[in-house]
Amino acid sequence: MLKKVLRFLWRIALVLGSLVAAGLILPRFVMGLYAAPRTFTVQDVRSERVVIVFGAGLLRDGSAGPVLSDRVQTAVNLYLGGKAQKILISGDNREISYNEPEAGRQYALDRGVPDEDIVLDYAGRRTYDTCYRAKHIFGVDSAILVTQDFHMERSLFLCNWFGVDSVGVEANNRYFLKRSRAWWNFRETFAIFQAAWDVLYAKPLPVLGEPEPIE
Repeated sequence: MLKKVLRFLWRIALVLGSLVAAGLILPRFVMGLYAAPRTFTVQDVRSERVVIVFGAGLLRDGSAGPVLSDRVQTAVNLYLGGKAQKILISGDNREISYNEPEAGRQYALDRGVPDEDIVLDYAGRRTYDTCYRAKHIFGVDSAILVTQDFHMERSLFLCNWFGVDSVGVEANNRYFLKRSRAWWNFRETFAIFQAAWDVLYAKPLPVLGEPEPIE
């Protein structure tokens, strides 16, 4: 009797595990198919008025960390190459001592981008927030998105979902350790599921404010 109960419970666990795995893998598969034809190189991407840079971690001194500097460098390359006229740098600034947009701004300034062509979004706490605010606060209708390959699928999906006609350019100016990339890709599977859940069911409102359309 006990063996039958254990076998039954094992089968239930397998079914539930398969459903959970499918629920995690399917959104990433779909978003991957969606993103592939919308991802280009710096040379091949279409020209847009705005390039959007997604926030990432900082160093202890408050300067842009390797992931963020990689993204901003790609945006700078697009700007200097005539592919974009404005750089919208989004990121987290919930604490005075932690300011991703300003760190990105300093990096871009140091590489020759005029301050008047840099726009900062201090409330881009998540990719969801950055895309939502790009449309509803900054009035962006179309853009080039800059981020690393592991994050590109979610970024393209969310920005296009919120009405920002977007294409992507991968930031790949530096080498990252395999273990770091493996961890980011693992974490991204859950982040993609969360993104799908947010747009279809939860629909959270990010921090908003007065419109600041990019002129």
